[in-house]
Amino acid sequence: MLKIILFFVLFDFAFSIDATMEIVKNKSNLPTISVVAANDSYKHKSIDTKILKLIQKDLQVSSHFNDNPITIETQFVEMPKYKYLKDNGIDLYLVFQVTQDAQKRYIVNIKLYDVNTNNIVLNKSYATSTFDRYVFLAHKIAIDVNRYLKAPPIDWMDKFVIFSRYLDSKTSEIVIADYTLSYQKVVVKGGLNIFPKWASSEQNAFYYTSYKGLTPALMKQNLYTNRLETILTSDGMIVCSDVSDDGTKLVLTMAPNSQPDIYVYNTITKIKTRITKYSGIDVGGNFVENDSKIVFVSDRLKYPNIFAKKIGQNGVERLIYHGKNNSQCTTSDDYIVYSSRETDNEFGANVFNLYLISTKSDYVRRLTTNGRNQFPKFSSNGESILFIKTTDKSYLGIIRVNYNKSFLFPLKTGKLQSIDW
Repeated sequence: MLKIILFFVLFDFAFSIDATMEIVKNKSNLPTISVVAANDSYKHKSIDTKILKLIQKDLQVSSHFNDNPITIETQFVEMPKYKYLKDNGIDLYLVFQVTQDAQKRYIVNIKLYDVNTNNIVLNKSYATSTFDRYVFLAHKIAIDVNRYLKAPPIDWMDKFVIFSRYLDSKTSEIVIADYTLSYQKVVVKGGLNIFPKWASSEQNAFYYTSYKGLTPALMKQNLYTNRLETILTSDGMIVCSDVSDDGTKLVLTMAPNSQPDIYVYNTITKIKTRITKYSGIDVGGNFVENDSKIVFVSDRLKYPNIFAKKIGQNGVERLIYHGKNNSQCTTSDDYIVYSSRETDNEFGANVFNLYLISTKSDYVRRLTTNGRNQFPKFSSNGESILFIKTTDKSYLGIIRVNYNKSFLFPLKTGKLQSIDW
């Protein structure tokens, strides 16, 4: 396994130099893994099969493994048939067992074997007291297997995704989910509730826009205590599009005088500062370059495009010179992903593709090729991008930036309006 681990270390170093570099892994360098549910697993509601499929999907999405889903009949305590595994080209063998303890908790025990060295390299247990949270046990297992390889982290798989979904024209719910949408829980319902945004990386609270009253309101809700507070209200619109790394500053779009502008709101002093003063439309601001600059969408060119402004300075910088309708940007350090409309169909569906740029260079990289791809959001480590793809239904999409791979997960009920993680 030393060559495989060294490969990942070198790759991670190369990617850290420039995130716009297109590095495609050679599948022959990746370890082949087989995941098996032990015969003596607890089979309530087919939980063992569900966990098996989720682990396999997580490892596939990680892009760090080749999967070989061979069928093996085994008890959890049995030793692996190493010769059989080697003959089938398997490098790693993961076997798990689901049990239930006296407190009715679901326990997943795992053993990971390195077939090339005939050794057990991971032996661990995971527990949850709620059946539908088995989803996150599967994600934790994939994260730990990935961590054993010293591959680039995939810890974001264990994070909540939060999104708003339309149920009809004036009704939407805010939902927390895992990234595959296998787990979903409604946390806000009743009326029109849109544009959820996590209040911090801890994901213990979130902001959203409520249209329940006469005036749009920015609300903050604690996920665990359900404590709800009104942060600000504004005629026309109010949306929180970004939160500073320390959680003390919000980037808001507000339109108190009918024209939307970008504001920064300090959650400690309760003071809001107007950043843009253009007579047209400025929306969707995001912090960049250590929260010293804001990237936003404006119609200053008579069509939507991406601009940047240093906080405290007057000058506005145009960032995108590609396309005639660029909107909905997201940032991570010095990188920006934005949605660009590629067609101009007045009566039918238009194509929106996602592009990646760096604020330090003029490099542009297209991330999608077809369909309607919008609302991009970087993962916490900047290595993956969450987005919404709309066709006849809504999909949550994941782009693995440095692997040239993308994955789609359908929303079965409603239509995705906006999303964050």
